[in-house]
Amino acid sequence: MFKKNLSVSPAPHIHSGMSVTKVMCDVIIALVPAVAASVYFFGYYVILIVVVSVASCTLSEYVWQKHVIKTPSSVGDMSAVLTGCLLALTLPPTLPLWQVAVGGFFSVIFAKQVFGGIGHNPFNPALMGRAFLQIAWPKEMITWLTPHNLSITSATPLEASKLNQTPLPSYSDLFFGNVSGSLGETSAFAILIGAVYLIFRGQIKMTIPLSYIVGVAMVSAAYGKDVLFQLLAGGLMLGAFFMATDPVTAPTTKKGMFIFGIGCGLLTALIRFRGGFPEGVCFSILIMNMTVPIIDRLTIPKPFGFRKRAQ
Repeated sequence: MFKKNLSVSPAPHIHSGMSVTKVMCDVIIALVPAVAASVYFFGYYVILIVVVSVASCTLSEYVWQKHVIKTPSSVGDMSAVLTGCLLALTLPPTLPLWQVAVGGFFSVIFAKQVFGGIGHNPFNPALMGRAFLQIAWPKEMITWLTPHNLSITSATPLEASKLNQTPLPSYSDLFFGNVSGSLGETSAFAILIGAVYLIFRGQIKMTIPLSYIVGVAMVSAAYGKDVLFQLLAGGLMLGAFFMATDPVTAPTTKKGMFIFGIGCGLLTALIRFRGGFPEGVCFSILIMNMTVPIIDRLTIPKPFGFRKRAQ
């Protein structure tokens, strides 16, 4: 008689070795250049913003899971840390720390945990926290500092462009980050370094970022705007490579990713040119997050041999 050693278990049966924690750590590592650039341009207060944001997100998740819904804590998967880092990079370098903490609490509890935690949230948590702060404290969320001269406030490049102020920042200043803005939106160079790392690690696909950028470029050209300026200014690079590519809140098919990215790009540009805000990245991604279920439904391939049943 042969001895049978059979193990019965649900799928998947083959694992890549990648885990949620490894994915989150890769994205956190990819954000290091953006954080370093923001510290270089806006000073050490940036570090306090990042620390408070991460601490608020992590503590909120731990308390909610351990003491509110009575489940094991999942803070070890690093998703709350990543949310805190991303939220911090969307904030101005002057925001009071208590408001940063409130934003972190909102991001984790109202944009993530109330929907069931990681993998169930329909909206990007960091962008939801930023949107909440922008609505709750609009004055504090539009106070920008001049790089290397923190005693002087100045308009962001997109604000200056919308108000027809001159001269506008040069392409090199926009690319390397010597402009006013949120912590993670000033240096396209730092964001692209992190993006290259994520692509090398296989954590993101280029479909969404490229289609997002193409969408902004098309509308900018149609409105007669400086296309390169629109691509380098504002939070487009951060949104395209780090926010819109969130696997939980983005479509799962290649065609769906393309539609999602184009939609984000069109909305971003339309908000910039026709809306009341000079920047549209945050709200465009959140609006497109709402369309993901229908995009997935329309773009998921039919099973082989599937035939629509006659009515």
